[in-house]
Amino acid sequence: MLAAALFGASTPFAKLLVEQSHPVMLAGLLYLGSGIGLFILMGIRHFYASADNKAAYLKGKDIPWFAGAVFFGGVVGPALLMFGLVYTPGSSAALLLNLEGVFTALLAWFVFRENFDRRIFLGMVSIVAGSVLLSWQQAPEPGGAWSALAIVGACLCWGIDNNLTRKVSASDALQIASIKGLVAGIFNVSLALATGALLPEPTAMFSAALVGFLGYGVSLVLFVLALRYLGTARTGAYFSSAPFVGAALALVMLQETPEILFIAGFAAMALGLWLHLTEKHEHLHSHEPMTHSHSHVHDEHHQHAHNVPWEGSEPHTHEHFHPAMMHKHPHYPDIHHRHEHS
Repeated sequence: MLAAALFGASTPFAKLLVEQSHPVMLAGLLYLGSGIGLFILMGIRHFYASADNKAAYLKGKDIPWFAGAVFFGGVVGPALLMFGLVYTPGSSAALLLNLEGVFTALLAWFVFRENFDRRIFLGMVSIVAGSVLLSWQQAPEPGGAWSALAIVGACLCWGIDNNLTRKVSASDALQIASIKGLVAGIFNVSLALATGALLPEPTAMFSAALVGFLGYGVSLVLFVLALRYLGTARTGAYFSSAPFVGAALALVMLQETPEILFIAGFAAMALGLWLHLTEKHEHLHSHEPMTHSHSHVHDEHHQHAHNVPWEGSEPHTHEHFHPAMMHKHPHYPDIHHRHEHS
């Protein structure tokens, strides 16, 4: 929810900055601000981290998944969106962008086999419906069919990105988000310069970097952590509440009175979130043997010996082995509960 709040809050500030910069250039600066800011944070954290709690950086086996996520989410997705926005009116684009949450959930459920039930499905529908109502400022205007299809393609790319990122979400969230920001930033800035756009004034560049660091960078770190602990579809559903935060902040900044669609959208999102947050998923399930690395404490899933020096602090990070086990307790489809359901 905090990831959604930060991303949603960045929208009205980005709208203020777009008057001072080309849209593609602004997108690049926002991404670069997130990537550079998080890279600096990584350095600070590495300097002060204890020997027991060094970050679980990406490993060789993670590279194919992560490369795919960066390619779809940081290169193809933004390029398709920029192409689509050329001829698609803002009202239509706002509605089409809600498809990211839909694609994220559908891919998670039917391609990557993440568990869901009727309650989660209805909650997802309610949240997406609320997001659509919030973005429906006016009846969608007709635009070019290819442009609309490009925006749909961008949403599909980000849905793929979210599902592939889940595959590596046990790794360091700062590293994942920093690399994504740097790649997307360099790509978009290069694309903007190649099409004749100019760099904005230094003040606007700094402002864009700051907004990008918080609204794109820190938000993405929290999003990756949510993928780790909640699974893809639920994280995508909660993140769909971002338009509400942006709309609410815009109302405050512009001192406007909320319209009926805003109130209806808020009610639909509240219902969907209630359905999700009151979920209780519990059954007898088995854990396959697995070896991975991430920050953890010695809970019921982490009862292992230490083959590396350990000072006794928790949480700590190291590669560890999970033996096969079977038990029953409430759980989400997190990195330890990606099992089949009979």
